[in-house]
Amino acid sequence: MDGVLNVRKASGPTSHDVVDEIRRIFAQRRVGHAGTLDPLALGVLVVCLGKATRVVEYLMGLTKEYCARMALGVSTDTQDSTGAIIAERDASGVTREAVEEAAAAFAGEIDQVPPMASAVKHEGKRLYTLARQGKTVARSPRKVTIYSIQVTSFGPEANPKSQITNHKSP
Repeated sequence: MDGVLNVRKASGPTSHDVVDEIRRIFAQRRVGHAGTLDPLALGVLVVCLGKATRVVEYLMGLTKEYCARMALGVSTDTQDSTGAIIAERDASGVTREAVEEAAAAFAGEIDQVPPMASAVKHEGKRLYTLARQGKTVARSPRKVTIYSIQVTSFGPEANPKSQITNHKSP
């Protein structure tokens, strides 16, 4: 079978896990995906089968859209919701306008250092795997372009810890 699938990846499995499952379901050997989503991320994973795997490199270069949920006032050791909380601050004074202003500073071409919780590889291992082992390695910044960024929802939460849920995005 040849074709392109838009797969809704749940939080938990890796992109490779999804590809393995599709190989099994379709009894297909040639299967590839057009962009790794971190295990925590949920969203569309574009999966190509058979001859369509030839277009993966072109799909990888297309723009992508991400939505993220943030918990203000909470820091974790992995920079995501799976880590242990290492610091808490009162964020009740942070306004929507302040968040929008801070977000706007990221628009355009920026140098982004991949977080240790990302799916980027270092010496053949995913950074999130190393982070879960308590390891930190040097990461080089990468040029990324943020075409637009907007705050779509903003609201106070009585307990910042309750905002940390298993959900993601360069």
